[in-house]
Amino acid sequence: MVPPGNYQFVRVVVNKELGSMKTFNRRVAAPGFAFLPLTVLLLILLSLIPVSPVRSATSTPSSEQSNGKTFDGPAELPKEYAKSSLKDTPAGGKTWTVSSGQNLQTVLAGASCGDIIQLQAGATFSGNFVVSAKSCDDSHWIIVRTSAPDSSLPPEGTRLTPCYAGVSTLAGRPPLSCKSTANVMAKIEFNGSGGSGPITFAPGVNHYRFIGLEVTRPISSTAIYNLLQFDGPADHLVFDRMWIHGSAQGDTVRGIYLGSSKYVSVVDSFFTDFHCASKTSPCVDTQAIAGGFGDDPMGPYKIVNNFLEAAGENILFGGGRATKTPKDIEIRHNHMFKPLTWMQGQAGFAGGTGGTPFIVKNLLELKNAQRVLIEGNIMENSWGGFTQVGFAIVLTPKNQSSTFGTNVCPMCQVTDVTIRYNSISHVGAGLQIANAMAGKGAPLDGQRYSIHDIVIDDMDGKRYNGPGEFAQIMVSPGAPVLQNVTINHVTAFPPSTMFMIGDMVATSTPMKNFVFSNSIVSAGIYPVWSTGGGPTNCAYNDKPLTTFNACFNPYSFASNAVIGGPYPPSLWPSGNFFPANASAVQFVNYNNGNGGNYELKPTSPYRKAGTDGKDLGADVSAILSETAGIY
Repeated sequence: MVPPGNYQFVRVVVNKELGSMKTFNRRVAAPGFAFLPLTVLLLILLSLIPVSPVRSATSTPSSEQSNGKTFDGPAELPKEYAKSSLKDTPAGGKTWTVSSGQNLQTVLAGASCGDIIQLQAGATFSGNFVVSAKSCDDSHWIIVRTSAPDSSLPPEGTRLTPCYAGVSTLAGRPPLSCKSTANVMAKIEFNGSGGSGPITFAPGVNHYRFIGLEVTRPISSTAIYNLLQFDGPADHLVFDRMWIHGSAQGDTVRGIYLGSSKYVSVVDSFFTDFHCASKTSPCVDTQAIAGGFGDDPMGPYKIVNNFLEAAGENILFGGGRATKTPKDIEIRHNHMFKPLTWMQGQAGFAGGTGGTPFIVKNLLELKNAQRVLIEGNIMENSWGGFTQVGFAIVLTPKNQSSTFGTNVCPMCQVTDVTIRYNSISHVGAGLQIANAMAGKGAPLDGQRYSIHDIVIDDMDGKRYNGPGEFAQIMVSPGAPVLQNVTINHVTAFPPSTMFMIGDMVATSTPMKNFVFSNSIVSAGIYPVWSTGGGPTNCAYNDKPLTTFNACFNPYSFASNAVIGGPYPPSLWPSGNFFPANASAVQFVNYNNGNGGNYELKPTSPYRKAGTDGKDLGADVSAILSETAGIY
């Protein structure tokens, strides 16, 4: 706990993967911290109302499928959605029962399309198992599951927790609130001394569903790369109510590596302990789920209603060699989390063997993805200290450099991304949106982003070792122009900077069609700041109006409530509001920008003050509705 009123000088650095362009010192306030975000406080009250506790992971993602809506602002929504309900994966063939000590690999090889493979609940199957390709179809799936009856598992559409594997608590994580700790899952454990396992999907594998399984690795000092790995093209896979995890101190890189797969769903599952220790580990990046590498078509993907934990990126698409872009990705109603006990200096700190901290990056990062819907997620805890500085969400198309100095993803792009109704808390910074070079390699494109109705609170440079900025918006020389970015109805409280902006206008054109509207955001000490590079950077003067006029053409910056800050209204674009402090906004409960209720009081001057007639800031009630039941 940091006492209120403490200050420190924070050294702010642009993301090293984008090339460090400027460093400087800032004096920022470090207020006291409450660790319950907005959604928890209000859900406590909502829990008194009799509502259904089950969030369906099999429902349609929103009204788009039924009303024919294909765009959210400038961003095209997914065209296709993976199906994951039990009725969509019929089996009905022979049932194989595999008891402890029997050969699971033999059964996997012998099963036919439509068969059900039941693994003895409570038993451990140790090995490195290959799931082979068979000529299955939509009417004949192979189901691999625990032998425990359905009544022993949470209902379809409800997230499974480690309670069902007999584990009642995980240190540093939210309470599991077990009603029972009977072990009703079957465990599949890797028996190798390195590499990937325990499950590998052979090229061409299709139409498999996995239910009620614990997939893990042994406790050892050896780095394990992918617990579930696709070795080639694959399609129609569902991972349902699984606990997929590494070990508390071991180096485990990924839970699921999607490879060149299509129609893959990960629903109602729990991912923990994906991390690599700094200095001592052969790996430098980790994810619960990673994809976006390969030469074959990828997507659609459904990642819905999961607990996703990783020290690196909780979810990552891109970052490696690819000639294709994964498309139609649905990331909804997940809890993305990093335990604060992984941060050095925290009570209960737990790192790798010998106390070395894990390498921490961002909560969600896209380097190669198209038509992505990120909706109704709770995202918590991201801090700097390694190659990143604690951003929550990063949109940076990347033509990745190889170890031989060549660029291996000229077709990589991040386009058509919708981010809406998300709650983000306890981070070093909010959003990084950047088109940048990787060495001499440019990505294909990065544009058409719609970001609205999100809350980002408890941003703090001191506690989370980051810049304390709402958003970084930049394009580097040689990269495609960043354009068609709309940020609307956002509530955020950056202590240092609203926007850090970078565009070398001497070699790049201004960014196009940038919209920031109807939002409530703290100005910070340095409201609009340059990423560096001297006078050739359009943001060199560090003055809001001058910077926006130089960096964006056309742009709109209107109907925003900019809280506090050092500049008078005359130095900002016209048509905005400038409350002196948070009290003047009249939130229901500001709570020092940490876990408050950011709805507006009826007397607030910003009620119905938006260009659309709505309240300024995020639609808090809609966020609560979309995130209900995630904890």
